[in-house]
Amino acid sequence: MIANLMMYQRPQLVGAHNRFWALIRTALRERGIDSPETLSQDAEEFSVWRDPELVLSQTCGMPFRTWLHEDVALVGTPDYGLEGCPPGYYRSALVVRDDDPRDTLDAYRDASFAYNQHFSQSGYAAPYWHLKPRGFWFENRLHTEQHLNSARAVAEGRADIASLDAQSWRLMERYEPFAKQLRVLDWTEPTPGLPLITALKDQSAAIYGAVEQAIKSLGDEDRSLLGVKGIAMIAKENYLAIPNPP
Repeated sequence: MIANLMMYQRPQLVGAHNRFWALIRTALRERGIDSPETLSQDAEEFSVWRDPELVLSQTCGMPFRTWLHEDVALVGTPDYGLEGCPPGYYRSALVVRDDDPRDTLDAYRDASFAYNQHFSQSGYAAPYWHLKPRGFWFENRLHTEQHLNSARAVAEGRADIASLDAQSWRLMERYEPFAKQLRVLDWTEPTPGLPLITALKDQSAAIYGAVEQAIKSLGDEDRSLLGVKGIAMIAKENYLAIPNPP
């Protein structure tokens, strides 16, 4: 068995994630579902998502619709109460350096764009479709592997603009001093947020109930640290309907 909640992990949140998982495990046990004692937070993401004994993980919408949706079951989507988004949805902050005088997206047509992964909904697909009506996509791109690295690249002048998942950006504003050197130039349209998945397809409804129970049982401090407000049920078809960039 394997489980992880790696998408929003940070050193400051290790304890909160571990306590959250302990609550989920208790709720799973009450429903007759076995689970690993600890989270595999440092495991390679696709090895976790494709593991036939995956109990619970959180993925991104683009990998889910592109590669995973036939092999895993959608459990539900955590709701982070993000401004401008329906429950369970998120959007991307297009961030630039605070001292950059350019004040419109069109002015960044020839800019250097930092992105985490080609298969990231928030870091790549969302900005691609946001810019398509403007008739351009960034030709000068820097692959950074993580939202944190993308934001840092902009702050350090190695890139001009990046697209960051709103929850990741909220955590950076809280914990990263360099975030003060950045500002949000624009926001993309909301799309379904990062879904929870399991390989235990016949247990997905029970796992949803366990996660819902655990969220309600979180202490105020951990709830604030993790930013999770609840869990939403967003239809699989809503994820699959979002187009991928070419």
